[in-house]
Amino acid sequence: MYKRQLWGRVLVDELAKGGLEAVCVAPGSRSTPLTVAFAAHEGIDVYSHLDERSAAYFALGRARRTGEPTALVSTSGTATANFHPAVMEADQARVPLLVLTADRPHELRDSGANQTVDQVELYGDAVRWDAELPDPEPDERKVRSLRTTAARALSETGGVDPGPVHLNCPFRKPLEPIEVPDAVPDAFAETLAGRGRDGAFVETESGTRALADAQYDDLVRTLENADRPLIVAGPADPADLSVLDPDRVATVAERVGAPILADPLSNLRFGPHVDRESATGPVYGGYDAYVDTLPEPDAVVRFGASPTSKPLRHALRDSDARQFLIDPAGDWREATFTATDLLAASPGPVFEGLCERLEADAGAKTGSENEWLAAFADAERRHWAVRDAALESSSLEAEPFEGAVLADVFEEAPDPATIFVSNSMPIRDADRFGRPRDADLTVLSNRGASGIDGITSTALGAGSATGEPLVLVTGDLAFYHDSNGLLAVDRCGVDATIVLLDNDGGGIFHELPIEEFEPPFTAQFKTPHGLEFDALADFYDLAFERVAPVDFASAYRWSLESAGTQVLAVEFDSEASHRRRDALAERIREELRGDGE
Repeated sequence: MYKRQLWGRVLVDELAKGGLEAVCVAPGSRSTPLTVAFAAHEGIDVYSHLDERSAAYFALGRARRTGEPTALVSTSGTATANFHPAVMEADQARVPLLVLTADRPHELRDSGANQTVDQVELYGDAVRWDAELPDPEPDERKVRSLRTTAARALSETGGVDPGPVHLNCPFRKPLEPIEVPDAVPDAFAETLAGRGRDGAFVETESGTRALADAQYDDLVRTLENADRPLIVAGPADPADLSVLDPDRVATVAERVGAPILADPLSNLRFGPHVDRESATGPVYGGYDAYVDTLPEPDAVVRFGASPTSKPLRHALRDSDARQFLIDPAGDWREATFTATDLLAASPGPVFEGLCERLEADAGAKTGSENEWLAAFADAERRHWAVRDAALESSSLEAEPFEGAVLADVFEEAPDPATIFVSNSMPIRDADRFGRPRDADLTVLSNRGASGIDGITSTALGAGSATGEPLVLVTGDLAFYHDSNGLLAVDRCGVDATIVLLDNDGGGIFHELPIEEFEPPFTAQFKTPHGLEFDALADFYDLAFERVAPVDFASAYRWSLESAGTQVLAVEFDSEASHRRRDALAERIREELRGDGE
């Protein structure tokens, strides 16, 4: 064994002992010691990607789905920069990610040597921690330091504020596992540094922040005294997918008479708690269309990231209610700056504590006589009635719109399933038209930095972490933007139903005032491309089907029951679809005003 081989083996060994289960590797020369070590370790799944940006988003998706870190490996140079967009998303969305970048040795830096860039602190403040490994050397103290650094790097990806960590790894040639004069002595493998410990070299236990009794007393008193309490569940952090118990949130809602406004990414809009027979504070999903027509709440409990719904964000902004923002890291994730109380605690333990402290009969004010709950129930019922009418075959054939596809995606999805929704209009339509349902649906999206890059790769990465059916709903620009990511379907063995909403350009720009200015609206904002995506599907050997909006539900069911990956392309006129959304929103307001009776 030689020095570089020792360094790669020890680093990978320690990461595996610390719990790392998967790595995404992009090919390159300088990273050879890492790649060889990962490929030789039976305890870590290796996903090979030809494109570094796609590799990074695939790792992001897998880590988002599991809540556990996935590693990334690249060679030196511009390859490392291609990781940056996914690192930014991981930072904003609190996704654990371990980035390992190979580098030139110190003496070749700032020398004009080929493929040499400054990789130290490359990702700035987008990472939770970064470190540069020392030069490989069979020195016991150095190797113990390497094992400790590996253990620390994994621990830094988690905790109350999970996110990306960067280790820069310099290697000298020769990089391949060949015989060299300065080979590591055989006896080194028997030292503590060489063999490591049975488990991780350093075990790290991360605690959670809890509320003090006085804080609980204040929160309980406020909720019990409120006439119009409200619970708002924003997009969940990956760590909350397995820690936050939706049933406890529903129990708290019951006992104080609070509606739960559940973002589609909250892990609360779907599941058995939705149909609890005793629940008088049910889960609501249509609020985007009507929340600004109802009375203001007088007490709000919020957790998760900022809600997808703009009307909901504005309704909270305009409210004088006391608003408790629960965040495990104690960060301020509330862009309207109207929250009154920041509770630095994990939502799961907070709702567990509320269940213990709220009396079981505290909901005496709840039930059909509660005007607050009755108003929400009536608005929700009217919203879905209008939506259902719009989804009737005759109506949809005459006036197709993209929201109808999202409605079918959620209603027809198998139980369980993982559904990944792209940014721009797809996630907004998911928010408005994804009806709450008693089904185990894990809904994901890149809502940290909210870009449309890497969407396909992130979805396929999420799918790689589960045996559930995978559905990706994406727009045409996002699909084009990450076309390289489609190679992972075959290369990484991930099957999916890909729902492609093709409106020939950036349909979301119809929601902005720039729509009124022509030029430059069409050429510089909507940017129609005229691409035929069946050729792209052929290139990656994917089944491709053009589907009329009125026929989507049946085609979707067919794909879910079929082996392999299918692309279902549904074409829309983005302007007409936008007008249809506006008309439906106005129709709901007419219903609430009584104009439609």
